[in-house]
Amino acid sequence: MWIELPAAFNRGHAYRDRVTPRDGGQLLSAFYAARYPHSSAAVWRQRLAAGEICRNNQQLQADVALAAGDGLIWHRPPWQEAAVPVLPGPLFDDGDLLVFDKPSGLPVLPAGGFLEHTLLAQLQARWPDARPVHRLGRFTSGLLICARRSATRAWLSAQLRESTAQQQRLQKSSTTVTTLVSPCRKTYRALLQPPAPGSPLLALEPGELLSLTTPIGRCAHGSLGTIWAAAPAAPADPAALPALSVLRLLERRERAWSVEVTIATGRPHQIRIHTAAAGAPLLGDPLYGPGGGAQAGALPGDGSYHLHAHRLQLACPDGGLLELEAPLPEALRGAADG
Repeated sequence: MWIELPAAFNRGHAYRDRVTPRDGGQLLSAFYAARYPHSSAAVWRQRLAAGEICRNNQQLQADVALAAGDGLIWHRPPWQEAAVPVLPGPLFDDGDLLVFDKPSGLPVLPAGGFLEHTLLAQLQARWPDARPVHRLGRFTSGLLICARRSATRAWLSAQLRESTAQQQRLQKSSTTVTTLVSPCRKTYRALLQPPAPGSPLLALEPGELLSLTTPIGRCAHGSLGTIWAAAPAAPADPAALPALSVLRLLERRERAWSVEVTIATGRPHQIRIHTAAAGAPLLGDPLYGPGGGAQAGALPGDGSYHLHAHRLQLACPDGGLLELEAPLPEALRGAADG
């Protein structure tokens, strides 16, 4: 059981924006409603009346037409952030690189109503120079890489990008991909909803592999404007990003299927989208339904899906390999895991 940071009010935040030539002439309320679609123009007018918004360092209390180059600041008042787990001590620390077993429920970066109750804030309170190298979803637990030195972060980011590039080249040369060639490898455990009729997962026996290659792109969403979701393959959507996950069936359970997924590309919400596109969304995921589309009423931080970054393999500058493992949460353990 994780120690919890209790719900508390933060200190508020100043959101800064600059009006582009394209947006000049718009009413301020319309500008904000388009930029932050979680609130309507009427709500932004209420915030204006409350004195929360400044234009060019002048406090406004009524709607105005904007001009290109205007500087805007929304002084959001303090709000209560939900309780989150406390970040445990690192699994690995060599004086520069830090690797943590991130608890489910802890957001990595500010977003979705979280500003101070984040892994980043807890990390920097103890290691001021450290920054995360990559992200995990709020409800994804497991291995998260951080580094104190900017050069190390750049090196690791480049390695992750090269891993993606290698797998994209491999995908283009073969229609069926079950071998991952990069020395950078990230393996997850997950629980899936039992597959829907017609799902390719239904043909799998325990131990068998399935390549998931649904492209991922920006799609329309009622609350957020756009969101990452399954996209039609190019040329239907030329902006869609190629993505590759290799799924291995571990166990068919009565209420869920246990799987291992190794990802060769690092697309946003990749495993959530790929398993949903294959007809078996993550158990507890309200956002991505069968087919991989995003549900209009849900948000990326919603739910309590079962996804764990279990193993990590990275190439080291000296030519060796760094291999790490985060213990499995109880819900994801099978008979073979003890």
